[in-house]
Formats: sequence, C-alpha cells, structure tokens
Amino acid sequence: MTASIIYTGNLRCQCTHNQSGTVIETDAPTDNRGKGEKFSPTDTLCVALATCIITTMGIKATDMGIELAGTSIAVTKHMLSDPRRVGKVDVILTFPATLQLEDKDRMILQRTGDNCPVAKSLHPDMQLNIVYNW
Repeated sequence: MTASIIYTGNLRCQCTHNQSGTVIETDAPTDNRGKGEKFSPTDTLCVALATCIITTMGIKATDMGIELAGTSIAVTKHMLSDPRRVGKVDVILTFPATLQLEDKDRMILQRTGDNCPVAKSLHPDMQLNIVYNW
C-alpha cells in the first residue's frame, strides 16, 4: 500500500490511497489543539485495529462458509500522557442474532481476529480489550 499525504495546515492532513484514489482527512482532536471535526491520527489507529479484526475474520469465515455481514463494531480509545499515546483500546464486536455457530467455529474466528496484522503490530504495552458478542 502506498499513500500520499499532504499537510494542509491547521493540524489537518489529506491522505490519498494511491491505488484507488480514495481520500481521507485527519484533524487533531479538541484536547490537542484541533477542531475534532474529522478522525484524528489516533482515531485512525483504533479504526485500523477494528477493521483489521473483522476483515481477517471475514477472510477466515469465507473459507469456512460463514457470512459475517451485518456485524457491528464499537471502538473506544483511551489516551495516556507523558508521553501522549493510546494506552487502551476497547473493541466490541456484535454479530447478527441470526448467526448460529458452534463453539469451535467461534474460537477459530476469535483467534483469527485476535491475531490480525494490526493487533500484532501494536506496542505490547497498549492494552487491547476485544469483546466478541455472539
């Protein structure tokens, strides 16, 4: 993946995914001199974690003949200071009520989510609280 990023001023960046041309913008959060009108860089980190979890689970689920469409995810970021950083991320996945899986299939999918590339790329001091609501 290659992206092009332009700092547009006022603590904002415009990020372009070079392959697709998709653009996202970031803004500093209100507690760090920004306007909080867009995702902050640390917000995108947490969103990357959540989407990586469900994407890797989706890949595995497809191989198992399981459909995860309709799954919702809530993400909460907890910041620390000195130095300022993400200290904890809560990721709560809620699967459709119509999804009926055996325990062994749930465990396979949860293990896949827990070991997604983003989760394995984060600093080990960052606390990840991943909840799977089946």
